[in-house]
Amino acid sequence: MDFKMAYTVLGGLGLFFLGMKFLSESLQAIAGDMIRKIINWLTTNRVLALLVGTLVTMIVQSSSVTTVMVVGMVNAGLMQLTQAIGVIFGANIGTTITGWIIAVKIGKYGLAFIGAGILPMLFAKNEKVKGSAKVLLSLGLVFLGLQTMSGAFKPLRSDPEFIEMLHYFTADNYLSVIGCVAVGCFLTMIIQSSSAMLGITIALAGSGVISFQTGMALVLGENIGTTITALLASVGTNTNAKRAARAHAMFNVFGVFVMTLIFWHYVDFIEYVIPGAANAVDAEGNKPNIAKHLAMGHTIFNVTASIIFLPFIGYLAKTVIWLTPDKKGKEVERLKSLGTTSQAPALGLDQTEKELYVMFDKLQDQMAKAKSYIGLEMDEPKLLDDISRIEDEIDIDQKDVTLFVCNLMTSPLTPEQSSKSYSYIRIADEIESISDYIFLVAKHYSKTISDKERRITGKAREEISELFQTALTYIDEVRTLLHDLNPALLTELRSKGKSFNQQAKRIRDDHLNRMKSGECSPLGGLAFSDLVVLTRRIKNHTVNIIDAIEGSSSELKDAG
Repeated sequence: MDFKMAYTVLGGLGLFFLGMKFLSESLQAIAGDMIRKIINWLTTNRVLALLVGTLVTMIVQSSSVTTVMVVGMVNAGLMQLTQAIGVIFGANIGTTITGWIIAVKIGKYGLAFIGAGILPMLFAKNEKVKGSAKVLLSLGLVFLGLQTMSGAFKPLRSDPEFIEMLHYFTADNYLSVIGCVAVGCFLTMIIQSSSAMLGITIALAGSGVISFQTGMALVLGENIGTTITALLASVGTNTNAKRAARAHAMFNVFGVFVMTLIFWHYVDFIEYVIPGAANAVDAEGNKPNIAKHLAMGHTIFNVTASIIFLPFIGYLAKTVIWLTPDKKGKEVERLKSLGTTSQAPALGLDQTEKELYVMFDKLQDQMAKAKSYIGLEMDEPKLLDDISRIEDEIDIDQKDVTLFVCNLMTSPLTPEQSSKSYSYIRIADEIESISDYIFLVAKHYSKTISDKERRITGKAREEISELFQTALTYIDEVRTLLHDLNPALLTELRSKGKSFNQQAKRIRDDHLNRMKSGECSPLGGLAFSDLVVLTRRIKNHTVNIIDAIEGSSSELKDAG
């Protein structure tokens, strides 16, 4: 009997987990662009940040996903700490929708939803139809999983050992309430999902195994346990990201502590608000009203706590700053810790695009330094070191972007998102290649300074500097194309690529004439030719970026 109960509960929990995973993925796929736009609404306005957190969490169906996103965005420098705390407050509100989804008559519609969703999901050609069908299937799995768990828990109502154990967790005194809160917190930390623990709590309560006040105390503990996900995601991140995760934990712990002080008044209030006694038992021994009571208790707690604490975001931010002081030295904001395993694809791709702009900025800085270097007659080792340092940074950025996007690609993507993913990986790779060639140009030029036989004339320096400036301008214009997918600009950039080749050919011909007239040594001519070839390769990789951008946009493809 015990073995049967164990595998039935695990099977029901598995169905529930699978349903919640599918639900989150399908809603993100359907509303991915909306998530990106919602996040971009963020300002320093704390009310707007709270609304953003609420909406995003309602869409992705997981406060953990939202808070991990927030920690990652703070770590990447895309969000301020006060904004992050506001979004976290909103995530606590948004997650309450899950309680209402699973408070619907458990199991009654499970098979019907699965039946309605399975065929369109498998055979429909329209992506939106498939996505909507997957939502139906997901809800069916959630309901069926809860029904299975609920049925498995029923024998516990008459199990003497379990009833004896429950005497310690009846939430009829303060220590018992704290015990239930601790159990809810601990179990949520283990399974890494407050939604799953809420589902288990509702299944236990609906089966008549636990009372409403016990269930409510467990739910409070689950609000603390869910913060472990963000805390784990903040490991290895910068100081501000750690502060955001700790603000989430402090807010939830303090809110639950205050609620435990007025716990029985709170339970009575929920009983007053929701019709029908929570602990009323029907003829089958079930408690038909308790799920709505728990969902309402979860909602009122999170909404009230978030609204009450909203004016004090500044004080909470100061507290976590005091508890988590700045590290010595400047911290580097990295893409690699943006919570890749829980990232909404649309938002992740938007953040990747921002990181590509950062890489472009570094590339332009490196190229400007290289241009200054190849105009020198005397060596400046520090300038060459700076060029090499930026090349190393871009190497790391390219690896980070590739790993991040590859992780995103493990999630269900729309065809457009998939196309963008490949495009962004290629763009990062091309930027890294351009950076390598910029350093090679500077390194080759350093040899012409130190070796008299390889030294190039003032006119040659002037021409290679002009060619390098053309390449620099070309990269800047291609950066604009990434943001503004303009067919006219695409055509113009293609034409400028051909003009660059003509300019490179002209200065090589001029230099050959200087060699023939004896103005330049053969080794100097060879060095000049190498510099032109390397600069042309910079242009070629820039053209490859244009190809990658064109491949990610249906508008540019049609124009091409």
